[in-house]
Amino acid sequence: MTKRILLAILFHALIVPPFVFGQSVDWLLPVSGKNRTTWKSVQFTHIGSYGLTRKARPGIPEHLHTGVDIKRPRPNYADEPILPAAPGTVMSVRDDGPFAQIIIEHRLPTGDPVWTVYEHIAGITVTVGDVVSPHKPIARFMNKEELDKYGWQFDHVHFEVLKVRPRALRPTDKTPLRFFGTYGPECYTASDLEKYYYDPISFIEARWLDR
Repeated sequence: MTKRILLAILFHALIVPPFVFGQSVDWLLPVSGKNRTTWKSVQFTHIGSYGLTRKARPGIPEHLHTGVDIKRPRPNYADEPILPAAPGTVMSVRDDGPFAQIIIEHRLPTGDPVWTVYEHIAGITVTVGDVVSPHKPIARFMNKEELDKYGWQFDHVHFEVLKVRPRALRPTDKTPLRFFGTYGPECYTASDLEKYYYDPISFIEARWLDR
């Protein structure tokens, strides 16, 4: 493990961005648009709703969908951005294919932590320990070349909001910055889902300051 990674872990463990702690923050949608404080213009994939039953597939049993799958908001297959939903600190990055993922820790005005997850992404521009703004992209949707390679079923961003700290993982040579993972494939019942996750739609709606 490099000195850079060790410093990033230490930074994450000790520092909470002062502009996040103790202040109300207007949470925004994680995709671009004229108004990021309304879900009205957002489209989801046909199997992208929160809590929807996902059928079993090789190696993964039937489970409930733990986030929402947001379609590309514009026909931009070059650099369509993905943005943080709120200020926070990057705690894990996976950049090894169609399941590339960023996990960000945020602080609510109460000081309590919450975590957002962005998956099926590309062009990641952040690393562990980075403090992020909801107005600056952290990644992008896959381009046509990447979708041709991995499959067009990944033409969306999977977005989650966790109420439980992500599970610690041991980094590998292939994923050296993947320090944490989510609980997706182990949510078999509504109780499991309630234990680990918030409904992203209602969670963000409840934190729009002008509502």
